[in-house]
Amino acid sequence: MERNPQESLNAKLDELDRRCAQVVGQMNDPAVASNGLKIVALAKEHSRLAKIVEPYRKYKQLAARRDQAQAILDDSSSEPEFRELARSDLEDAKRQAGQALDHVKNLLVMSDDDRIDSIMLEIRAGTGGEEAALFAADLLGMYKHYCEARSWQFEIMSASPTDLGGLREVVVNIKGESCWSRLGYEGGGHRVQRVPRTEAQGRIHTSAATVAVLPEPPDVEVNINWEKDVLEHTSRAGGPGGQSVNKVESAIRLEHLPTGITVSMRDEKSQHKNRAKARRILATRVFEHFHNQQVAAEAAARKAMIGSGDRSQRIRTYNFPQNRCTDHRLKGGEASEGANYNLDRIMNGDLGEMIDALAARDRAERLANL
Repeated sequence: MERNPQESLNAKLDELDRRCAQVVGQMNDPAVASNGLKIVALAKEHSRLAKIVEPYRKYKQLAARRDQAQAILDDSSSEPEFRELARSDLEDAKRQAGQALDHVKNLLVMSDDDRIDSIMLEIRAGTGGEEAALFAADLLGMYKHYCEARSWQFEIMSASPTDLGGLREVVVNIKGESCWSRLGYEGGGHRVQRVPRTEAQGRIHTSAATVAVLPEPPDVEVNINWEKDVLEHTSRAGGPGGQSVNKVESAIRLEHLPTGITVSMRDEKSQHKNRAKARRILATRVFEHFHNQQVAAEAAARKAMIGSGDRSQRIRTYNFPQNRCTDHRLKGGEASEGANYNLDRIMNGDLGEMIDALAARDRAERLANL
């Protein structure tokens, strides 16, 4: 006999509760306490579980209070004064238990995203030539302002600039608490409407850039055999930089044989630094490759999940003449005009209100699929 959704949810939460208790027991075991690596891993797991389990335990207390009040009212033999007390307490207990359960559900569906604190953000110029490259550079500045406001680490891993100050492509590593759960909605096609610097007659052009946001997994989560699965090619960096540039083969190109994914890195003068950066990016892209396969398998259950769709899809329009930024996923989705925000504030990194709306939509869809 199939469980109803509430029973399945309770079973999942009870399982997490039991695991949290097991972890506490292991942490109190003297044999485990003497193992530094083990205790650190358990402490991290306990911290993650406790964020859900402690509110769940509070909910169970409120639910027990609610059920007790209802039982007194249902019992015809109850004393009148007890029935009156139960009646006065029941509505408040129902309200508090309902709010607590909603909070637990939100924590449950978002917890995996919230614990990812390192991502790779990739911006590529699309249609529009030099203007698209300039727009890509503007997007980079927008995300940098947003990260600075939240005190997140912002490191440019690789960049391909143009002569006019644009960017054909840039890869950035961002580290900070809940950075994936906030910036994961940025993946997709970004369209700009404005008069380009190179336009002499003042005509408005439409250009585009694409953004990909990939969670950077811990090393232990990506099983890559760097000796057998990855081909490494070295070459001289080339380009400006004096006589030393072409003397050492510092540029690195990695090819992951099982997936065909390749990464090239030539930004650093040191081959060691280029290899380290290239490996980080490759690990992220391999992780994303297999993650997308998993997402595809779950697509029937979560058809419109934000962040798991085709990244070529237009998600946002930046209209400079009207000082308006429109996210097309909000206020009805793709078929609607979307939700509008002040463009000046958006380009200065004030993305909070828009991301809050996207996160609320995401939570609602995930809850509907529990």
